[in-house]
Amino acid sequence: MRPLPERQGAGGLSPDQIVRSDLCIGCGACTLVADDSAMRWDRDGFRKPTGSFAGRTSQEVAVRCPMSPSARDEDQLAADLFPAPQHPRLGRALGSYVGHVAEGEWRANASSGGLTSWVAAELLRTGTVDAVAHVGPEDPANGGRFFGYTLSRSPQELSRGAKSRYYPVDLAAILKTIKAEPGRYAVIGVPCFIKAVNLARRADPVLAERITHTLGLFCGHQKSAHLVDSFAMQLDADMARVRKVDYRLKDAGRPANWYRAHLALDDGSTRAQDWMHLADGDWGAGFWQNPACNWCDDVTAETADIAFGDAWVEPYSSDGRGTNVVVVRSPAMQALIEQGRQEGRLALDAVTNDYVADTQAAGFRHRRQGLAYRLTWSKRGLRPVKRVAPSAQLPWRRKTIYRLRAAITRMSHRLFALARRTGRPAIYLGWARPTLKLYQALAWGAGPLGRWLDKVAPRAKA
Repeated sequence: MRPLPERQGAGGLSPDQIVRSDLCIGCGACTLVADDSAMRWDRDGFRKPTGSFAGRTSQEVAVRCPMSPSARDEDQLAADLFPAPQHPRLGRALGSYVGHVAEGEWRANASSGGLTSWVAAELLRTGTVDAVAHVGPEDPANGGRFFGYTLSRSPQELSRGAKSRYYPVDLAAILKTIKAEPGRYAVIGVPCFIKAVNLARRADPVLAERITHTLGLFCGHQKSAHLVDSFAMQLDADMARVRKVDYRLKDAGRPANWYRAHLALDDGSTRAQDWMHLADGDWGAGFWQNPACNWCDDVTAETADIAFGDAWVEPYSSDGRGTNVVVVRSPAMQALIEQGRQEGRLALDAVTNDYVADTQAAGFRHRRQGLAYRLTWSKRGLRPVKRVAPSAQLPWRRKTIYRLRAAITRMSHRLFALARRTGRPAIYLGWARPTLKLYQALAWGAGPLGRWLDKVAPRAKA
């Protein structure tokens, strides 16, 4: 790999500067440079670094941070990693697919089509890697959190990590374990985490040798741990008694995009509700979002060897069994996928890169059009350096949608904290419900207000 040059116009930065500027995504990569550093919960339910970082240069820390203006961007990293052609939305791509795992219970046990777990299991089964780092469930009664990174060394262990986990985790401990224990590792993660892994590999020869494969997950944004508290509050469950969380309870008889939240309590009872009936259940509205996600421009994990998402287009979005879209970037991963297809173990159809990009149209609007507009806003602290140029050339309705999403992100944390502190859930719910209706009127044309807006200011999707 080439030496690490500094990004044009950017100097060394400290973790504190990143945190104060609302750019910290909570990956924990910065903690690798200081023995006394660690990750902690902040007041809004996100992971943040703590420690003196004594004796370390700010540049040494900044080049490892995926949101740092000093770090290499996704295009630069991918250019060194993959020989694949560049696509304007997906990044580098050798091939794209849509479908699901055809063998075993991989599809049934996953939120989507089971491809992420299947590929990881194949790497283990064939001895290509010795362990896979992935997010798995934890017992909140012991550690106070529901999920965290773990290492699996067999397909059986790996199956515990199946399904979507919209919960803050960090890579700090798992990367330190990889440094301490020789072997070949694969890492599964969202785009910013995979970018952090690749930046760490560039800066650390040990990690570069041991992390041999990266599996990416398409991402809309990261949610706060307090989303689980909100589920519990709205489902009349005592948060102290919640032991397990399923963000997307699967039902083959219902459309895949009908998310259903499910809580399991310590007495064996359960609580469940469709997201669409929750006061904050519209994913795209921005409830519980990490503010750093407003400054990300990677939807499809552009620095991962292979990346997986949900096929949010018909006829797949109505298939409750779940369907993946896949983007392959490395020749080795393409060979693995093609072998699975030829053996009938994978039911995958090759599709165009544009087809896959179109399945994530809403995410790309927010990360490209919306990011360009957000870059024109006044902002405290550091300003991010992105691949998208600042622009405010949007209809007023789109501008209002992006402003409202940012306000919902900010206020959901503040008002829920007040509701919990005072023991008055109505403070949060009484704000969330009408705010969600306003957002859906603007974004979807829902309700009388939405229909009126569609007449006077038609929705524009660029």
